[in-house]
This record gives sequence, structure tokens and C-alpha cells, in this order.
Amino acid sequence: MKSSQKKVLFTRENYILVAVGLVVIMLGFLLMSGGNNEDVTVFNPDIFSSRRIFWAPLVVILGFVIEMVAIFYEKKEKKEEE
Repeated sequence: MKSSQKKVLFTRENYILVAVGLVVIMLGFLLMSGGNNEDVTVFNPDIFSSRRIFWAPLVVILGFVIEMVAIFYEKKEKKEEE
């Protein structure tokens, strides 16, 4: 590498993975939302649905894993045969 060339820290693929991870995290938080009541004294069992207890946190964790992969992802360069 020449001294005038700088290595780019993040490539286009990294930014795409970051965007995908953010969308997955937002989807997880959307899955957690809802189940509100007009009357706060009335119990609503919807807050204990499997969507809010199991699937939504799993989707959020998946989004954070995608974010970690996006940060550490490096494109493998092809070796030139001599």
C-alpha cells in the first residue's frame, strides 16, 4: 500500500449491515409494543403474550448481533497468483 493511500475503516457492505441491524432492532421493539389499556386499573393479559416475552427480545438480540458483525466484517481480498 502506498503512503498516499488510506485504508477505509468501513466499506459499503459494513454500512448496509448496520442499516439491516437497525431495522431488525426497530422491528423487535415494535413487536414489544402494544397491549395498552384505557383503564389502568384493569389487568390486560396481552402483556404476557409469547410475542412480547420471547420473540421480541430474540429479534432485538439478533439485531445487536448483526450490528457486531457489521462492525467487525472485513471483505476478504483475492490473492494474486504470481
